[in-house]
Amino acid sequence: MTTAPRPYRSVLYIPASKPRALDKARTLAVDAIIFDLEDAVTNAEKENARTVLAGELAKGGYGNRVRIVRINALNTKWGHDDAKAVAGMDVDAVLLPKVDTPEDLDALAAITGNMDIWAMMETPRGMLNAARIAAHPKIRGMVMGTNDLAKELQVRFRADRLALMTSLGLCLLAAKAEGLVIVDGVYNAFKDADGLELECIQGRDMGFDGKTLIHPAQVDITNTAFAPSPDEVDLARRQIEAFEAVERDGQGVAVVDGGIVENLHVATAREILAMSDAIANLNSE
Repeated sequence: MTTAPRPYRSVLYIPASKPRALDKARTLAVDAIIFDLEDAVTNAEKENARTVLAGELAKGGYGNRVRIVRINALNTKWGHDDAKAVAGMDVDAVLLPKVDTPEDLDALAAITGNMDIWAMMETPRGMLNAARIAAHPKIRGMVMGTNDLAKELQVRFRADRLALMTSLGLCLLAAKAEGLVIVDGVYNAFKDADGLELECIQGRDMGFDGKTLIHPAQVDITNTAFAPSPDEVDLARRQIEAFEAVERDGQGVAVVDGGIVENLHVATAREILAMSDAIANLNSE
């Protein structure tokens, strides 16, 4: 039996130390939430953030949103205690920052047990080890940390992200080879709707499942960009109908809009319709 797809169009970072932000997240139309114990929390608030987050998660109310907690790196003074705390929380996965090697995931799994792990891909060494990291038995998703990666690579900002293409491509290949979820990095200028849309379209065209966000204002644009468009859904339906008609008649070749429709096109069409249905089901719940 084929598992129904799970949308990851919009993945919003929420500071784990901010009760108001944690509460507001219950009302946002995001597919997943990253409750952040790392970059979004000051050093002075690190320990308190664990307590605040545990309390909010215990209240529930996050519905069908995937709940992921980003901890501090295990080589920091907060990382191990973060991992121990998250292991007792009602969440779907734990996100480890600055993953360099699969051994980093081994160290986390030794603390969090059977909990699913996601990896922040944001270091040059992590890029070179992406395939090995993606093959780890506990990993279920990858998150591109493009800000940290750009810093480490010492690149200049370009709207086309040319300097990051090798890294993005390596991680995409690794994730797709292992059947993992992979979401793109954040777009920092949260008031720049046009720039966000262009980067979302670029990421979707490359094969990302969605995008990480830093502000609720980015949700609608991202959800639209990473969902099948009405034209894509219409074409998918017509491709399937044409192919099935030819199979039923036992002759000829299926053609839609001047293009031949083969098995691979039908498989993609079915994936598009399944994702469209999954998004519709999320919106109705």
